[in-house]
Amino acid sequence: MAATPVTHTLIHARYTAPFGELVLISDGTSLVRLLLPIDTRVGLGEPGTDAVLEQAASQLDEYFAGTRREFTVPVSLQGTEFQLRVWAALRDIGYGRTASYADIAKAIGQPTAVRAIGGANHRNPVPIIVPCHRVIGADGSLVGYGGGLDVKIFLLDLEQS
Repeated sequence: MAATPVTHTLIHARYTAPFGELVLISDGTSLVRLLLPIDTRVGLGEPGTDAVLEQAASQLDEYFAGTRREFTVPVSLQGTEFQLRVWAALRDIGYGRTASYADIAKAIGQPTAVRAIGGANHRNPVPIIVPCHRVIGADGSLVGYGGGLDVKIFLLDLEQS
């Protein structure tokens, strides 16, 4: 007899960040998405709250207050093997630091995959928590961010203060 997969109902809560409203989405055991203000993806689930959403909101409060440098809220990252490796490398970029797309490509052992790194960054389901805003161009330029360059600049400035 095959095991029946466990399915969790998605629930979401809105969170007011200094730069706009975020949507936090939980499956009941982990954070599965963090939508930035300009994100138009659907699949929010039902409005509500749970321990995961409360923990995520609390940790975001601390982050925006400048007292949290690392997130410990459980996350569930669903992606390709390549994307998962990229997202793991992003979590290794320290608070207040940046890395180039080439640095990430080298870190995962695929030095020629710079463009693919950008694609994986764009598909990061939990930005801020998995800090894709810390990735910059090889020349130090602030290239691309799913939440808009103004949000990227805000987050990088926050981490420098």
